[in-house]
Amino acid sequence: MIGLLLLVAGLWNCTRQGADFARPALIPQPQELSWKDEVFQLENNESLIQRLVNELPGVPRNVEEAYRLKITADSAVLEAVTEQGLYRGLQTVRQLTYSNKGKQLIAGCNIVDWPAFRIRGFMQDVGRNFQSMEMLKEQIDVLAAYKFNVFHFHVTENPGWRLESKIYPQLNAAESMTRQKGNYYTQDDFKELVAYCQERHITLIPEFDIPGHSAAFRKAMGFEAMNDPRVQPVLIDLVDELCSLVPAEVMPYIHLGTDEVWHSYEEPSPTLLPALLERVTQHHGRELIVWRPGQKIEGDSVSITQLWSSGGHPKPGHRYIDCRLNYVNHLDPLAGISQLYFERINGAAHGDSLRMGGILCCWNDNNVNDEYDILIQNPVYPSILTYSETSWTGQKKKIGEKYLAKLPEKGSELLEEFSAFEDRLIQHRDQYFVGKPFPYVKQTNIEWKVLGPIANQGDVDAKFLVEEKLQDTYRIDTVNYSWQGPFIVGTIHLSHFFGYPSYLPKEEGTYYAYTQIWSPKDQTVGAWIGFHDWSRSGGRRGGPFPEDGEWHNTHPKAWLNGELIAAPKWNKPGLASNTEEIPFTDENYFFRDPQSINLKKGWNEVLLKIPVKKDTWKRMFTFVPVHQNAEGVREVEGLKFSTDTKLQ
Repeated sequence: MIGLLLLVAGLWNCTRQGADFARPALIPQPQELSWKDEVFQLENNESLIQRLVNELPGVPRNVEEAYRLKITADSAVLEAVTEQGLYRGLQTVRQLTYSNKGKQLIAGCNIVDWPAFRIRGFMQDVGRNFQSMEMLKEQIDVLAAYKFNVFHFHVTENPGWRLESKIYPQLNAAESMTRQKGNYYTQDDFKELVAYCQERHITLIPEFDIPGHSAAFRKAMGFEAMNDPRVQPVLIDLVDELCSLVPAEVMPYIHLGTDEVWHSYEEPSPTLLPALLERVTQHHGRELIVWRPGQKIEGDSVSITQLWSSGGHPKPGHRYIDCRLNYVNHLDPLAGISQLYFERINGAAHGDSLRMGGILCCWNDNNVNDEYDILIQNPVYPSILTYSETSWTGQKKKIGEKYLAKLPEKGSELLEEFSAFEDRLIQHRDQYFVGKPFPYVKQTNIEWKVLGPIANQGDVDAKFLVEEKLQDTYRIDTVNYSWQGPFIVGTIHLSHFFGYPSYLPKEEGTYYAYTQIWSPKDQTVGAWIGFHDWSRSGGRRGGPFPEDGEWHNTHPKAWLNGELIAAPKWNKPGLASNTEEIPFTDENYFFRDPQSINLKKGWNEVLLKIPVKKDTWKRMFTFVPVHQNAEGVREVEGLKFSTDTKLQ
């Protein structure tokens, strides 16, 4: 274990130069932590004592993954009741270890730690977009380092059946697939991936998504509909083949989808799902997981339901896994991280006999040019670290949906807590993810005020006095308008596309946003600028995509010190909404080159115009100065933000 720990440390370039008594940023934050102003010098692999004990007093739940760590100047001792617990503790040791004057030191502390939930997972959809073994292993290494224990492997979809079948090899034929044709995982690949997860104390959950999402299956097998009597024996064969690859003690869960049966040809026969339930649970001794909402299975009293969408509610008496708020493909980096942080998994501070935990999902539905675009064009790594925090530590405060689409109020305790987490997240970005996609910068120092919506009678190009003169209030067409705020945030959801409470009601019209940026010198910097951003699913949902010369089809505008900032020259302007087969390249602010802006020494005024139409899906904006180089994206040093117009 120590060898693996040090190997990962080397690969991630995690050596830290620091003071003798460094207090490293830990993610996830341990349940019980006290620091000591002393350090232990790590001289060799044996100097960290690891031992199994019969019990860990004071651990209230999930003791099999719990650990106790005591670091003093004289000794470093890690204890757990299982090898799994020792492994989780080693990930904390890795984060506590740093270098000073050529010595490897472990920061002094006492820790007693355990997970709030027994399922803490991450899902990748490789059915729509195949990912190489190398890329999957990179993500699994990150999951292991941050104490995840489940990798959900969504291996079949409409574009392709991606797991080799030796019984029905036509499933893997190129002609049965519509994307990355002929790309699939051999059975040896699959077993290698399961073993790779097992070495890191991660359980792989394979998913055959049926009877919906089955276009490739039906095409390969020559079935016009899923109620064809030949379907049931074929799927039983495939479940048998899957279970033959890995024993139940290593792969205890089988996921069979059952969601989104939208068409008559996807409707199953009445016996199909009950037969598969019996096959998985009784014949193979595994647990069955199904999506909810999903198809009803007659006689089912044992399945685990995985909740998705706002319609996903726990099924009485059934254990469940929560995925309702955490689709990475819908998340923008800044707003998404705060949403994940304030989500209360399972609606509780910790799990129980029915609340198993949650799985973070990456459904990059759209086609991609390159597999790694999935990690570049979705905030995967910052989301994993944030979900690590909330699924291990638990969101202890009962705050409902109040902060899923906005940050807490300026000066509030909750904002201070999020800001402290943000600082830890940024330290991990700079320390462990150099050269890897990690689109997040500090936003709790940014503030905006917003005015509107001003009625524009459907004319998104209508101009108002705000563009000519800044004042506290405006009277336009007999209506008084005043600025609201300050709102502390980098990305503002005026109103949220999934209906979470946000800053303003869902109305049409023209909004304006204002802030000031203080710069210590004249300088040209980059800026993340985006309006009504795009999910990486459903094509250009809310489209069409803008033409050259426009930021969005609603014609928003951005001014810096009274000068209009030109919109990017798009790679693929004017695309219609339903263009999921045309890959993204520069649509979202965080994976295109930052816009170049000129800040003068002192205060700089930023004014944004954000028209909203009835069919505008993501009603939002982002304007954040950034510095980007080969290491990644970083904050611009020395900047301050204010909405106080008296500063001018």
